[in-house]
Order: sequence, then structure tokens, then C-alpha cells
Amino acid sequence: MTNNSITPIKVAHVLAGANQGGAENFYTRLVCELAAEKEFVQYAFTRAHKIRQHAFAAANVEMHAFKFGSLVHFIDHYKYRKALKSIKPDIVMTYMNRATSLTPAGDYKLVARLGHYYDIKYYKHCDYWVGITKGICDYLINSGLPAHRVVHIPNFVNETASESIARESFSTPAGVPILFALGRLHTHKGFDILLKALAKIDTDAVLWLAGDGPEKESLQQLANQLGITERVRFLGWQSDVNALMQTADLFICPSRHEGLGSIIIEAWFNKCPMIATASQGPSELITDQKNGLVTPIDDVTALASAIKTLLANPNQAKQLAEHGYLEYQQKYSRDRIIEQYKDFFKLITQ
Repeated sequence: MTNNSITPIKVAHVLAGANQGGAENFYTRLVCELAAEKEFVQYAFTRAHKIRQHAFAAANVEMHAFKFGSLVHFIDHYKYRKALKSIKPDIVMTYMNRATSLTPAGDYKLVARLGHYYDIKYYKHCDYWVGITKGICDYLINSGLPAHRVVHIPNFVNETASESIARESFSTPAGVPILFALGRLHTHKGFDILLKALAKIDTDAVLWLAGDGPEKESLQQLANQLGITERVRFLGWQSDVNALMQTADLFICPSRHEGLGSIIIEAWFNKCPMIATASQGPSELITDQKNGLVTPIDDVTALASAIKTLLANPNQAKQLAEHGYLEYQQKYSRDRIIEQYKDFFKLITQ
């Protein structure tokens, strides 16, 4: 009798990131979604984090926790490499600088996934490189990496159905427009520009700002200086972004630097009208005036004007959102991206 069973492809995913963040959330999402594909077995190597551990346990993903610290943690580094070798992976996919630099070449295909324009020195020892935007792929090729080993695969978002929440949540006054922004509170994200733009708008709109990071205190101080403290809600990290997107009137991405900007496709998926600055990822994804509005980086006046325009023209905002949703379904849906990863993994292990 012929044995028609196929040996699954073993894929180890390695992340040494923070507890929360866009890359960290996508890492968890991708590993769990790939775990449902029977041609593969997924393994997660990452720092201990309760939410991530629960997600992997629910998806039957074997997780290995390590510190992924600095050079003084050389014993932890040794244990990580030993554990990685013990599972005999066919593919190891690393996420961001530290995980990649700590992962040696081996008897597997080493794939680096890049969500930003990282220093190429951490990635030269890899066999393949996945860039989540065409711009990142061009950067990798222009940096001297072989073009035939650079692959473009975008992100997808959490497609779990969510209902909008009460607009009066977070002590928001009834009947006011709600602006929503999300991301690590870092200078790269340009939230200071958004606060200044909000201060220029003659409206009672309230900003829901979700996320945390090193700039939180300075942003709170800036809101106070601008006299808009009562119009800004610092929400911290939120687990159900879809619900917030579906509640808000506008989503704003004021970044100075943004790789893909998964938040862009999250807004599209949730049909939330969007304004973004012309940083790397958003300017590649968005067609201005069709599926979003694009303003120059660090231009407070232009951002304020775009916000006022869409708040005053809800039909235009709705049309942008509809076109954005269509863009998501055509290019960034979960099924499309998972198929691209499956095809890629099969190709490099043939």
C-alpha cells in the first residue's frame, strides 16, 4: 500500500520584541493562523508574555520562552540555539534586529521578515528576506541582497468580527466627533503633530490615542500646553482595535516613519475613513483622495485642514472608507496573505 502521508514543514518563528506593538501583534497573529494549515507545524521562540502564551496555547503552537537579552545573557543565547536546533526546523523566520542577529545560519532556510528599513548588517547571513512593502524590498535589493531571494508579502489584520463600542466610552461627551490614533508613543509616530493639528481645529472633536511608550509624558504635557487636555484620551494599549476603529469617525496616522503601517490596512478592513502622512508605508499603500487622504509629514496646517474636510463632508469620508475596504479585500485579506506564505515556504523547501 502506498503511503500518501506528507511530512509537515517545520517553521520556527523567532521574535525578541516587546510585550505589545505592531510587529509583536502580527507575529502572534501570523503564527496562530499558520498553525491551522495542516501542511506545516509552527513553533514560537519569543520572550515570555501571558497574552502571547495564551494565544499560542489556544492554537496548539509549541512555545519556547527566552530572555533574548544583551551579550551578558550568553547562557540564555546558548539555550535558545540549542532548543532551536533540537526541533530540527526546515525554516526559521526571524522578526526584527535582535532575533535575527542571535539566530545563526544552520541546516534550515533562514528567513528574515522586515517590517521597516532596518540596518542591513543584522540580516546579511540570512538565506531569504521578506519585505512587507515594495519599498522595503527595493531597499534590501539596493543594499546588495540578491533580488531573487527578496520576497514581498504584506501583512493582514485581525479579522475577528467586532461591534462598535459606546461613543461615550472613556468619558467622551455625547455627540462629538471621535478621532482615533494608534501606535507606540514614540517620536517616529508623530503624535505631537496630531495634537497640534487638533488644537487648530475649531471643533469639539475628541481624540482617542491608543498605545504606550517613552513619549507618553511629553505628549500629555504638550496636550496641556495646547489647552486640549479635555479633548484627548490616552487609552494605553487596547486589545480590540477593530471595535475602536468601528466606533471612530476618522483614523489618523501622523507618522514621520512607518514601514507598512498595518494600522492603515486595519482602518481599511474596518471601513474607518483615514488620513495619513506621507511616510514610507502609507504613501505606498494609499491613493490620495481615493482610499484615504495623504498630507505632508510634520505639516500641522495640512493635517488640520484634512481633518476639518472629512468631518465636514461625511459622504466623502464614507466613500474613502468603501474604497479602502475594497483595497483590503483585493490585496491584504487573511486568506491571500496566508496563501502567499504557504507558497513561499513550499518553494524554498523543495
